[in-house]
Amino acid sequence: MRPVIGIVPLYDEEKQSYWMLPGYMKALEACLSIPVMLPLTQDKTELLYFIRQCDGLLLPGGQDVEPALYGEARSDLCGPTCPDRDAMEGLLLDAAIQLDKPVLGICRGLQFLNTHTGGTLYQDLPSEHPGLSHRMAPPYDRAVHQVTIERESPLFEIVGDTGYGVNSCHHQAIRDLSPILSAAAVSEDGLIEAAWMPGKHFILGVQWHPEFSYQSDPVSMRLFEAFVKAAKYPWR
Repeated sequence: MRPVIGIVPLYDEEKQSYWMLPGYMKALEACLSIPVMLPLTQDKTELLYFIRQCDGLLLPGGQDVEPALYGEARSDLCGPTCPDRDAMEGLLLDAAIQLDKPVLGICRGLQFLNTHTGGTLYQDLPSEHPGLSHRMAPPYDRAVHQVTIERESPLFEIVGDTGYGVNSCHHQAIRDLSPILSAAAVSEDGLIEAAWMPGKHFILGVQWHPEFSYQSDPVSMRLFEAFVKAAKYPWR
């Protein structure tokens, strides 16, 4: 049986619509899984049903994480947030951790994984952590800077090396790492670009965007493959 991967929806406040970038779904389909976009809801009963039915959870990119969730006042440079999505992801992530379901966080997904488990963020990288440009121009299927992969992390097995070139399109990033996460990759200017949760089957987040590069970059494809492989664990 193909594992079912639940994906948290992207939300367009202006159009009041749910939507999804095709790269997330196409990459998962290419790995022989069944991606399903979940409805945006805070109904705990509904969310627990979804997380029990799904074999894995993908937290995609999107709006900024609400700074109040990590104990900070909003900066003038913080972007739009989505409180409904923050609440939904918190409930789903708690359940996934408790049930030891595989979780892959991408961009905002890594940031939410970090803040929800006790870490903090730079609300605006250019002003709070000057260094590399982390907001590349399209196309996004190419590398613009390097990261160093930690050998002790599961990401090292996926990448197969301690150095890796990544794409980059974000204005927030991890400031203080969650006490229950470990760094998996660090950028040339010292930012944590990937993190994982030791002791769990597969909980990993990356700051870059493999959904844009999975067709051209074998490592991006291997990241999705490793996630789907973890989701094939016989949960039921």
